[in-house]
Amino acid sequence: MEWISGSVTAPRGFRAAGVRCGVKSQGKDLALIVSDVQAVVAGMFTTNRAAAPCVRYSRHVIEAGIARAIVANSGNANAATGEEGFVDNVRMAQKVAQLLECPPAQVVTASTGIIGRRLPVEKIEAGIEQAMLQLSPDGGSAAAEAIMTTDTAPKAEALRLNLPGGEVRIGGIAKGAGMIAPNMATMLCFLTTDAQIAAPALQQVLKDAVERSFHCLTIDSDTSTNDMVVILANGQSGVDVHPYLDDFQMALESLCVRLAQRIARDGEGATKLVEIEVRGAPTFTQARQMAKTVAESPLVKTALFGNDPNWGRILAAMGRSGVDFDPDRAHIALQDTLVYADGKPTAFDAQDLHERLKAEKVTIAIDLQQGTEHATVWTCDFSYDYVRINAEYST
Repeated sequence: MEWISGSVTAPRGFRAAGVRCGVKSQGKDLALIVSDVQAVVAGMFTTNRAAAPCVRYSRHVIEAGIARAIVANSGNANAATGEEGFVDNVRMAQKVAQLLECPPAQVVTASTGIIGRRLPVEKIEAGIEQAMLQLSPDGGSAAAEAIMTTDTAPKAEALRLNLPGGEVRIGGIAKGAGMIAPNMATMLCFLTTDAQIAAPALQQVLKDAVERSFHCLTIDSDTSTNDMVVILANGQSGVDVHPYLDDFQMALESLCVRLAQRIARDGEGATKLVEIEVRGAPTFTQARQMAKTVAESPLVKTALFGNDPNWGRILAAMGRSGVDFDPDRAHIALQDTLVYADGKPTAFDAQDLHERLKAEKVTIAIDLQQGTEHATVWTCDFSYDYVRINAEYST
């Protein structure tokens, strides 16, 4: 496996574009990703019961198993917009389908932004026409920019996987900086591959990859109405990956982890990426549950913003995580410094640790010493800017 430059257009047979159509007050706000041929499609979607029309529509596309394109707008979630919202979402799909000369049921739709506002669908239709003219094998970076909302930078990754049957490529873009605590996948993430793979196998490897990447990501414990992860596989490499599914899944997981880390690092108002590992647990699920509880603790996150080595907040979060463990056996380390062991604090230089917590990446390592499983969760700190960004989001 080798990391390469690019994004959703790194795999063969994909083109993309990102344009401005006026949904947002500034910047690109419509992305289009197209496969030159019909592609197998798989996806995961938010469990939020107030799911937006794009989620409900795209679920049906995934169930059918074939897609040609993904169209996504930013700046407007088109959620909680009544029957009109469903009609507007269908119009997005129909416009892309008309220009590609494919069925609307082969177009994945996505929206992200403010909830409860009617979609300016005429602007989006005009944007789709513009994007169709700008489709390019070099358009992945523009598409990554077009799906941003409060993100400070686009998020894109690509890799090549050399298998006995030949080279396969995987690419992806993602957006997200707040309202992130996925119960399936996360915010918006679009993946592409030129591998040959059947829909059931693709759905399974995506699920497995998400389980240890986006399901291990949290910014603020909020699950959005519009979250989705979608992957298109168009087979243009000519490489059947079914004999190498473990290798393919590991590569896909690695790419998803990189995107998840980018999202955590770019959390709203964040000053640092926080990586929390729980090891020595009886099961992976328990390890992840504890790590996410620590990651979502406002007291832990604000302490990290202040570079305060307050390990007591970490222990308290562990204790309310619902995971059965023995506090007298657990160890806690901050930035590789052991701060708690055998039921009591250790001797450490608090001022030195305070300085080292100013780093751009902070690690919290917890060892329960009660098993062999481990999980890693990524998050960020809570700063004053997080409150400011979300206090002013819609006005």
